[in-house]
Amino acid sequence: MSTDDKNRAIAAAILPLVGGPENIGSVAHCMTRLRLGLRDRSLVQDEALKALPSVMGVVEDDTYQIVLGPGTVARVTPEFEALVAEAAPQPPQHGAAELADRGAAIKAAQKAKNATPFKLLLRRIANIFVPLIPALIGCGIIAGLNGLLINLGVLPGVTPALAAIASGFMALIAVFVGYNTAKEFGGTPILGGAVASVIVFAGVAKIEVFGQTLSPGQGGVLGALGAAVLAVYVEKWCRRWVPEALDVLVTPTLTVLVSGLVTVFGLMYAAGAVSQAIGDFADWLLAHAGAGAGFVLGGLFLPLVMLGLHQALIPIHTTLIEQQGYTVLLPILAMAGAGQVGAAMAVYLRLPRNGSIRRTIRSALPAGLLGVGEPLIYGVSLPLGRPFVTACVGGAFGGGFVGLFNMLGDKVGSTAIGPSGWALFPLLDGDKGLGETVAIYAGGLLVGYLAGFVATYFFGFSKELLEEFDVNTEAEAEAEAEAEAEAEKDGAEKEKDGAGKAEPPTAPTDDDRLPTPA
Repeated sequence: MSTDDKNRAIAAAILPLVGGPENIGSVAHCMTRLRLGLRDRSLVQDEALKALPSVMGVVEDDTYQIVLGPGTVARVTPEFEALVAEAAPQPPQHGAAELADRGAAIKAAQKAKNATPFKLLLRRIANIFVPLIPALIGCGIIAGLNGLLINLGVLPGVTPALAAIASGFMALIAVFVGYNTAKEFGGTPILGGAVASVIVFAGVAKIEVFGQTLSPGQGGVLGALGAAVLAVYVEKWCRRWVPEALDVLVTPTLTVLVSGLVTVFGLMYAAGAVSQAIGDFADWLLAHAGAGAGFVLGGLFLPLVMLGLHQALIPIHTTLIEQQGYTVLLPILAMAGAGQVGAAMAVYLRLPRNGSIRRTIRSALPAGLLGVGEPLIYGVSLPLGRPFVTACVGGAFGGGFVGLFNMLGDKVGSTAIGPSGWALFPLLDGDKGLGETVAIYAGGLLVGYLAGFVATYFFGFSKELLEEFDVNTEAEAEAEAEAEAEAEKDGAEKEKDGAGKAEPPTAPTDDDRLPTPA
């Protein structure tokens, strides 16, 4: 039996004895113990568990801890997590309205198409950065508040503290990226963070690589990403070849040493060059072709989301925020949501008799204004077809508007990623005053709303589409309900009449006296 099969067999033996996958709330491990958060402690078979050859004992604390020993626990835990994940129930799919069904079908089909190796890699990269968004938003808003207080000359004793709070996370973001990367790719998260921390360590300023002295933070999040991925591969190699008795000492040492040396003498320099190129290209693009670039980016963002390719932009946004303090791409891409909102408003007016769709739009529109566009996309525009295209047109014009001002020298950026629509206002920043930055972004939203509305109202519906969907669905439903009620009433009356005219009972025959078959 191979090492992997042995570890999976150990995990498979433990799982039913702790109540099965539905009894597992959380899984973690330390140096020697598999730590489980249990939903029902009474389901655990303690004596049978202790009798397993691989189990050295159990300990009860805030979690249920199974002692497997150093080396073994690090190998068994991923197998145990995989078994729990494989048995997890899939959430049921619901959808009553026709458009909702169409949207769900399109979304499922697109998800299946997106399951290519490249797109799955992009999804994993997104999984690394998405958990960082709350901190980016919080620190970004604090940075904006601090800038406002400085401009107003208010609370001068507080602003240095706010600056430290806002900047502390960004100074160490490489460590968090390294931690999440190792976790996503199946390694030990803290080792990924340890290797990535080399990038922000001040002591690297004493190291010379390729004739240049390194600077703390060089390579940024891209360097941290590469360093942590390398650490995962080194760690997995060690887990496979290092004897279990030496695993607890040798594996982390070799992982940090090998990955750290490669990071310092290669990745920091290479990732630094790539990061600088990304920043320079973004500045050049918006300075020389801002309106055209904004038009293309704003118009294509919704299709990029459909294809899953928008996830490739997340490291680029983060790199720009790390370099310049804000990303100039996000306010342009946010215009896609504005086009979607304008298109939904036009659909609302073009289908005055369809109460079901209009109700869906009314419920989803507030979220759309705040930048959450999925309910409108999959519930309205995408199932209808043409309105999705005209929504992209609205996003293109909005993006072109913001891009034009970038080309004229008025940069409009966001200090964090994640929010869009109106929710992006507290995170806006640029190279001019806050008032001018907010005005340009608001102007872009208005252009996106208007362009999406006009394009959808006049070009978003064919004659056949209107005939199909501009119908009173509620009246039809009421008519069907009334017809069913009438049918039930008639049936009840017939049964009543039949019962009144029933023939008198006859004497039982021999067949009637036979026992009823089971």
